[in-house]
Amino acid sequence: MSDLIDDPLPGMNEPEFSVTEISTAIKRVIEGEFGHIRIRGEVGRVSRPRSGHIYLDLKDDKSVLNGVIWKGVASRLSVQPEEGMEVVATGRMTTFGGQSRYQIVIEDIKPAGMGALMAMLEKRKKALEAEGLFAPERKRPLPYLPEIIGVVTSPSGAVIRDILHRLRDRFPRKVLIWPVAVQGEKCAPEVARAIAGFNALTPGGALPRPDLLIVARGGGSIEDLWGFNEEIVARAAAASEIPLISAVGHETDTTLIDYVSDKRAPTPTAAAELAVPVRLELLAWADNQGARLSRALTQAIGLRGQRLRDLSRALPRPDSLLDGPRQRMDRAADRLPQALIGMVQRRRVQLSESAGSLRPAILARHLAEDRRRLADRAPRLDSGLVAAVARKREALDRRTDRLSIAPIRRQTTQAREHLDGLSRRLSKAGQAQMQGWRSQIDALDRLRETLGYTATLQRGYAVVRNESGAVLTTAKSAGKASALEIQFADGRITTGKGIAGSGGSSGGTPKPRKKPPEQGSLF
Repeated sequence: MSDLIDDPLPGMNEPEFSVTEISTAIKRVIEGEFGHIRIRGEVGRVSRPRSGHIYLDLKDDKSVLNGVIWKGVASRLSVQPEEGMEVVATGRMTTFGGQSRYQIVIEDIKPAGMGALMAMLEKRKKALEAEGLFAPERKRPLPYLPEIIGVVTSPSGAVIRDILHRLRDRFPRKVLIWPVAVQGEKCAPEVARAIAGFNALTPGGALPRPDLLIVARGGGSIEDLWGFNEEIVARAAAASEIPLISAVGHETDTTLIDYVSDKRAPTPTAAAELAVPVRLELLAWADNQGARLSRALTQAIGLRGQRLRDLSRALPRPDSLLDGPRQRMDRAADRLPQALIGMVQRRRVQLSESAGSLRPAILARHLAEDRRRLADRAPRLDSGLVAAVARKREALDRRTDRLSIAPIRRQTTQAREHLDGLSRRLSKAGQAQMQGWRSQIDALDRLRETLGYTATLQRGYAVVRNESGAVLTTAKSAGKASALEIQFADGRITTGKGIAGSGGSSGGTPKPRKKPPEQGSLF
C-alpha cells in the first residue's frame, strides 16, 4: 500500500500547454524552418474578398496548400493568379491558429514557364472572343486625315521618335502624347487610364480630343509585352469611341490589344503610315485630278458644241416657222368684226327675252312671300330668345352656388392662425436670444471683476501711485515721489512725502519696512 502511495501516476510530471501556447510553438517551428521558400503547383480555388487580399489553393495530384496574398502585394503582381494556372510561388510558411492550419504567405507569384503564360493568354482570348470583342463589325474605319493624333507610349523610347519622324515626313499633324510605362506592373493600368483619358477629353476644348489613337511599343519578350495582354487594356481599347491602332512589338508579336483594336500595325512606324497619307502623293493626285477634270470639261464642251451645230442644221429657218401662224392670224383678224357683230345681236335677243318675264307684279309677289315668312318666324324668335336667356340664367345660378365666401374666410382664418404662431415663435426666439446675451454679458462682467485689481483690493491690498498717477511698485520709487496716492477698496487718500518716512519727517529717504508676503502693494 505504501508503494502505491509513494509512486506518482504515469505522465503526471509532463508539462501542460494551453492551446495558444502549443499553437504559438508550432508557428515558431514552421516559420523558423521555412522562412523563405519557392513552391511550384497548380492554382486551385481563388477568392478575392472586398478587402483586396487574395486567398488561393496551391495543389498537385496529392496535396493542397492554402495561400494568401496580402492587398499590397496583390496590387504589385505583374500576373494575377487564375484557377488552373501552373505557377511558382515565393513566400514564407506560417500557421493560422484560429483554424489550426498552415499556409504560405505569398510575396511573389509567376507562371511556371512559357506554356503557362500561353495557356492563360489563350483562355483570356477565348473569353473575350465569346463576348464579341473581336467581331469585325465592331471595328470602326480610320479617319482619312485626322487633325489630332493621340499616342500612348513611353516618352523616352525610340518608338515616339519614329512615329513623329514618320508623321512629319508623310503629313504633319498635331500629336498629343500620353506617357505610360510600357512594361512591368504599372503598364496595364496606365495604358488603360490613358485610353480612357483620351476618350474623356471634350472635342474642341482647351485640350482637344484626338481623332485617332495609337498605342505603341517596341519589340520584346512575351514577359515584356504582357501588360498589353491584360484584360483591362483589352476592354479599354474595345470601349474606346476613338478609332485605335495597335502597334505593339514587331510583326511576329501578337497581343490581346491587337484583336480588339480597330487596326493592327506590324510596327510603330507602320502605325504612323496607316494614320496619315503622304502629302506629296495627295498633292500629285489632286493635280492629276484637276488636269483630268479640265480635259473632261473641254472635251464635253466640244462635244456639246458639235452636237448643237449638227442639230441646228436640221432645224428650219425662223421665217418659215412664222409663215403659217402669221397667215392664220390674218384670217382671224378678217373674221373678227363679223363675229363681234353676230355675238352682240345674240346677246341683245337673249336680253329681250329675259326682260319680257320681269314684271312689277312678280316682284311684289316675291316680297309678299318673304314678308309672310318673316312674320311667321318673329313669334318663334321671341320665345327662343326667352328660352336661351332662361338657360343662361340657370347656368349662372348653378355657378353662383359654387362661388361662396366661406372657403376664403376659412383660408384667411388659417393664414391668420399660422401668422400668430410664427409671431409667438419669433417672440420666444428673441427672448431666448436676449436671455443668452444677458447671461454672456453677466459672465463676462464676473470675469472682468475677477481679473481686475479691484477684487484684489477687497482682500486688503492697496495700489500706490505718485503725483502723476503712475503706479509705484518699489520702495525706492515711492521715496522719490513728492506725494503719494493710496487706493483702498473703499476709496483713495493722498499723503505727503513725510508720511511715507519712518519718523513722520518730510525730508530724507524713507526706510522700507519688511512686510509679510501676503500684504503690500498689488504691483
